[in-house]
Amino acid sequence: MKKTLVVFKREYLQAVRRKMFIFMTFAFPALMAALMVIPSFLMMRGLGEKHVAILDGTGKLRDAYLHPTAPAAKTDLQKVQKSREVSQSMQFDYVDHAADPKPYFSRLTQQRKDGQLDGVLIVPPDALTNPDAHLKYYSRSATDFISQERLSSMTNRAVQRLRLQAHGLDPDVLNRVMTEMTLDSLQLSKTGEEKKGGSANFFVGFVLCALLILPTIISGLDVMRGIIQEKTDRVVEVLISSVTPSELLIGKILGTAAVGLTQIGVWLVMLFGVSVYGAATAAVAGVNLSQFIRAQTFVYFPIFFILAFLTYVCVYAIGGAACNSDREAQQLIAPITMVMFLPWFILVVLITNPDSTLSTSFSLSPVFGPMTMYIRTLVSDPPPIQIAISILVSIATIALFLWITAKIFRVGILSYGKRPTIPELWRWMKVA
Repeated sequence: MKKTLVVFKREYLQAVRRKMFIFMTFAFPALMAALMVIPSFLMMRGLGEKHVAILDGTGKLRDAYLHPTAPAAKTDLQKVQKSREVSQSMQFDYVDHAADPKPYFSRLTQQRKDGQLDGVLIVPPDALTNPDAHLKYYSRSATDFISQERLSSMTNRAVQRLRLQAHGLDPDVLNRVMTEMTLDSLQLSKTGEEKKGGSANFFVGFVLCALLILPTIISGLDVMRGIIQEKTDRVVEVLISSVTPSELLIGKILGTAAVGLTQIGVWLVMLFGVSVYGAATAAVAGVNLSQFIRAQTFVYFPIFFILAFLTYVCVYAIGGAACNSDREAQQLIAPITMVMFLPWFILVVLITNPDSTLSTSFSLSPVFGPMTMYIRTLVSDPPPIQIAISILVSIATIALFLWITAKIFRVGILSYGKRPTIPELWRWMKVA
């Protein structure tokens, strides 16, 4: 045990004293925030102003484009659409008859900016009477989805209003009829408590699940490369003369886990500081954040982070012990890693349906359990017995992986030459 602690201390101090570790620990949150904010900002700035010609064959849709009326909708999707409409302004050239589109097509394809059009929308003359009528939008880009969506929404809204007015519906009554209700998403817990914040839970779940994966990959690669480097430099031959392979392996894994926890701890402290400021601002505004983000979100995180970390890092240690170069180890580990991180690839399914048979099965299974169960605790209230079973299964999985890794490590650290096959790894486990 004493020698394991020595290895643990060496691995931990060697990692945390690196300048790159210190830099990434404090700069990573800012870099991630910049990666999320800057592209959005550039996209909004890049949308600019669109100059669109409207050739209205009905001659009755002028107000739809010069004085648009937005629906009173409050759903998340429509909020996103509304934000896009605000960020992208449009200038319209309105023609109240079925004009010849060729002159406008010429302005669409011309090179000089003066008088150039970004799009031409053609409304057929029978749009108000023919339910099978089609709008046609011509532009220089086939992927200008935001403009297409906005123009389609504006035109269809106006056509629907005119169709209803044609059936004798009063405009004031029409405004009340066309007003959409707000949809409030509420979670009903097993105790009957109502909780809001479906979108907030989704966002928090996405961020924290990313924090479960990224440090694991980085630290796992460090363990794998460290073992390979020591094998290449023949340092490991000196080390195992004074420490057993199992003590060396466990010390390396625990030291690397401590490094990952240190990094995550710093990030959570920084997040806590931002959260306190946000909570204070929200409290002044009369918003109760406890309805959106629950305390158990941060209680379960360190538990399942440690379980997931130790589960995955053992696999990387096997790759380092069995192979003689980074390339060989990556070829061996890559397909295994894809399977291990399967919950990340079906994250949307797990978050939107956390109590399904699929989600429950994944959360109680080895390897997948820590990440999947943590996702379920974010967005639902799984039974405590299931949480306990998931933790116990994960602990048993870690113990089994450590046993397997130690056996392979004991033979693999002194093996050189070609990468071993699966049958050879099986023989290593039996003879170790």
